[in-house]
Amino acid sequence: MDFEIHNVEILLVEDNPDDAGLTIRALKKHNLSNHLVHLSDGAQALDFIFCKGSYANRKIDDKPKLILLDLKMPKVDGLQVLKAIREDERTKCIPVVIMTSSNEEKDIIDSYKLGTNSYIVKPLDFDNFSKAVVELGFYWLLLNKVPK
Repeated sequence: MDFEIHNVEILLVEDNPDDAGLTIRALKKHNLSNHLVHLSDGAQALDFIFCKGSYANRKIDDKPKLILLDLKMPKVDGLQVLKAIREDERTKCIPVVIMTSSNEEKDIIDSYKLGTNSYIVKPLDFDNFSKAVVELGFYWLLLNKVPK
């Protein structure tokens, strides 16, 4: 079975290749990236989550344990992705952490109104960014319990 399709633990939705690379590297260093899929825009994320397009062979019951979601992305932004996840009974309990460079109060409020589990402003330096990613991974993958 292809883990990228069926056993995803982390779905990383990030259009910035540098931020995606840093996130993946930090998770890999602590063995938290074995079942990670990286998508670069919100349209791909919606296809993956809702098993459409090139991900039509996925089963919607094979939910990621965690979605790390950027806000400012091409095609479909993070808030639209979050809204779609929370409006669907099949996906509304998936933990979603917004990881963005936006520190705008409106983005924070809108994210929480739409049901984000956490809102993280990306630290600018590598060490703090890596530490934040690893702490997120440990908490959401190892400590947090979600309904099956």
